[in-house]
Amino acid sequence: MNAHIHKPALLLASLLSLGAVHAIAATAPASAASAAEVQRGHYLALAGDCEACHTAPGGKPFAGELPVATPIGSIVSTNITPSRSDGIGGYTLQQFSDAVRKGVRSDGKNLYPAMPYTAYAQLDDADVRALYAYFMHGVQSVDRRPPPTRLPFPFNIRASMAFWNLLFLDHKPFAPDPKQSAEWNRGAYLVRGLTHCGTCHTPRNFFMAEQSSRFLSGASLGTWFAANITPDPNSGIGNWGDQDIVQYLQRGSAPGKGQAAGPMAEAVDHSLRHLTGADLDAIALYLKSIPARRDPNITRAADSWGGSYADLASIRGKPLPKKPDQMTGLQLYDAYCATCHQDRGQGSFDGGLPPLFHNTATGRRNTDNLVMVMLDGIAWRTDGSGVRMPAFAQELSDRQVATLGDYLTQHFGDPAATVTVDQVRMLRAGGPSSNLVLLARIGLAVAIVILITIIVAIVWALLRRRRALPSH
Repeated sequence: MNAHIHKPALLLASLLSLGAVHAIAATAPASAASAAEVQRGHYLALAGDCEACHTAPGGKPFAGELPVATPIGSIVSTNITPSRSDGIGGYTLQQFSDAVRKGVRSDGKNLYPAMPYTAYAQLDDADVRALYAYFMHGVQSVDRRPPPTRLPFPFNIRASMAFWNLLFLDHKPFAPDPKQSAEWNRGAYLVRGLTHCGTCHTPRNFFMAEQSSRFLSGASLGTWFAANITPDPNSGIGNWGDQDIVQYLQRGSAPGKGQAAGPMAEAVDHSLRHLTGADLDAIALYLKSIPARRDPNITRAADSWGGSYADLASIRGKPLPKKPDQMTGLQLYDAYCATCHQDRGQGSFDGGLPPLFHNTATGRRNTDNLVMVMLDGIAWRTDGSGVRMPAFAQELSDRQVATLGDYLTQHFGDPAATVTVDQVRMLRAGGPSSNLVLLARIGLAVAIVILITIIVAIVWALLRRRRALPSH
């Protein structure tokens, strides 16, 4: 559990929603709400991680303007404060519900699912009402309109994605399983819906829809990797206890297992650490109960690799190479890692800085997160703790990151894992390039050609038939 979909997320989809969700009784905008309902709505907004995507760095809460990276361009988050001119202050409850659960805004146009309405579709009426009460009465209004999202053709045609929604959007609200306990059902409701874990941790098919048969089995998010969080003991978190999961979600770290970084750290920071103990317990219970998804190439749990290793004495008194790119992994470790993680990779004495062995960051075969944490570091913004690991993107070259990464996996993690210069270069640049726009344009062109061919064939057949008719 080392990454979370960048809200991207998420992010991967560039698709829109139609489809129907059962109606909520419409009310006038900003109708009266009790303090208790507003407070509950605030909790639900935290659980849904709404602020993370709808608040730009240094901006007002929920005022939007945050560009969300997707394979087909950046989607700019909207203002969801109760501003009547620039936000959602004019939305009725029904319009708010349609936006949250169907991805349809008040003017009838579709939203892009960088906002995970495909998961929020499972929310029940009571929670939607509470969210509406919070956003109308508990959020400060900001009169500022974010710049519009400008995607390349054909994705700039919002209505063009209706067919995708007909194929892939499950708009049915969550239905409790009577065979399971109330705690299990609560965990399922949170994971599948409000906390939208599948948005990042479930791989997607060619059409960028989540593959339900591989639910939570891990997915690449471009730069970060959202790990397999099914209960397989090797590929997933099957060897994690319920309290390991709870502590990870609550504190961003599970000793002897791993720590959150990147988008997952953001999710913990902005959202998950605010959940009640009961809700975290329910999430852990549910995650341990879902079908395990196993990668046959993974034969050992990521947090079981490595051990204490020390070799710094071998380089004492020896000059560094003239070219920084010629530094060895040991020299780089001594210069950039040993101060915090100690000479044997054992971490700080107080446990505040984790060991590098028995750590999913070094033990995972996919090393994207290891590279990204070296480049970007780890920073927590909302709890006042600040930087938890410095970023080295401005100090280390691609070659140095690859050399250091290989040293870390060889001595503290899975020795079969590798870090390459090309990999570092690609991740530093923002991840692999996407051909989705080109493929969409080619597909659209082929469809048009086929349509024209069919029309021509029909016209030709009609003319031929007409000529064949006897004259009178």
